[in-house]
Amino acid sequence: MSFSSATAVLITGAASGIGKATAERLHAEGVRRFALVDIDNAPPLADADVLQITGNVADPSTWEEAERAITHRFGRLDLAVVNAGVSGAGPIADLSFDEWRRVLSVNLDGAFLTLRAAMRLITGAGAIVVVSSISGIKAEPGVAAYGASKAAAAHLAKVAAKEGASRGLRVNAILPGGVDTPIWNGMAFFEDMVRDLGSREAALQAMATAATPLGRFATADEIAGQIAFLLSDAAATITGALIQSDGGYSL
Repeated sequence: MSFSSATAVLITGAASGIGKATAERLHAEGVRRFALVDIDNAPPLADADVLQITGNVADPSTWEEAERAITHRFGRLDLAVVNAGVSGAGPIADLSFDEWRRVLSVNLDGAFLTLRAAMRLITGAGAIVVVSSISGIKAEPGVAAYGASKAAAAHLAKVAAKEGASRGLRVNAILPGGVDTPIWNGMAFFEDMVRDLGSREAALQAMATAATPLGRFATADEIAGQIAFLLSDAAATITGALIQSDGGYSL
């Protein structure tokens, strides 16, 4: 798998987790032009032309600025990774509307705005990957807002795939299960597990052992590799697919 150094890619949520790992993977595969969007600055990439866009993906003004800046810097996009997201938990009966909107705003409104910008800036053939979640398919107590946002994002990817197919634009979604990323940090139940089991690693392994037939969660680098495949010419006939990468959790 390799990409041209002239390839221009947009990645949201690029400062950490899957977004950061994907930027690093694509850089290793030859990409040298990056538009990286996050509320924090993404780490530097050696010998790359990096356009840092700091802002909230759910704010339309972020994308007005981003579209102008990307067009000025690169002229167009070739690839995009719709990745930025936040976590959230709580039973429906206890979930505040403010919390519902916080999660839906970033995970769905942000996905829509990112996808809209990417489809405008990729003027011909290209590829987009939307990072959804297995929570968008498998129901579990306490994940109403997060699961609903990720289910909608996955369907949005399928609609975009149908709209983009006539010009050779492929759009797919990847649905990770548990992944070792900072998204767990700050979640009350996870912090309790870390305290009870003595380490972050032990808490992640306990959840993976209980939930997945393979008995492990993915690393951000593994998901990044799968995203890179979907963006590459090796996946030239794959579009509108929802790729489950969950260690068998959804079986």
